[in-house]
Amino acid sequence: MEKLKSILRFGAILSDSDIEEIASNFKLKNLNATEHFLEVGQIAHEIGFINSGIVRIYKPDVNGNEITKYFFKENQFFVDLESYYSGTAASEAFQAVVGSEIYTIHKLKVNKLCENIPNFFIFLKTITEATLLNKIKDNDFLNFGSSKIKYLEFLKRYPKLALQVPQQYIASYLSITPQSLSRIRRELTK
Repeated sequence: MEKLKSILRFGAILSDSDIEEIASNFKLKNLNATEHFLEVGQIAHEIGFINSGIVRIYKPDVNGNEITKYFFKENQFFVDLESYYSGTAASEAFQAVVGSEIYTIHKLKVNKLCENIPNFFIFLKTITEATLLNKIKDNDFLNFGSSKIKYLEFLKRYPKLALQVPQQYIASYLSITPQSLSRIRRELTK
């Protein structure tokens, strides 16, 4: 809960009493590796905050292959924004990569808190914008260079993820085959 409260202090928008009230509305959810927070076709009713662990977003392609779009890490909020705000079925899934502790808050509680604490609405907008900008910046390297260059950049940017995330998810994220990633990893260890 302390990590969540620390993030709620971001931007000094919320008072200490606001932070306590908001944090008290979150519930702890433990997910095992490969367990879903949100599946394709479900409607997102909760915002998640990763206390520990890793969550990946993936989207099935036309052949049913899971294409990893992004990884959320410790101290990050996550939600399927489109599903959450529009009430439509999610086109992407959110799945724990490793055992994860996630604090969740239901949309109804968020709406009530925004009514009672107007600065919470401002906080959520600020966090949403920061997350989207980070996601864009994080993914920019995926469009340039060879598979090896992309993997080396992934290692540089996310050394902890490289140690914890299964190879097939990393390969999918980098848009390369698991076999190519194995070959690159072998070349790098020579």
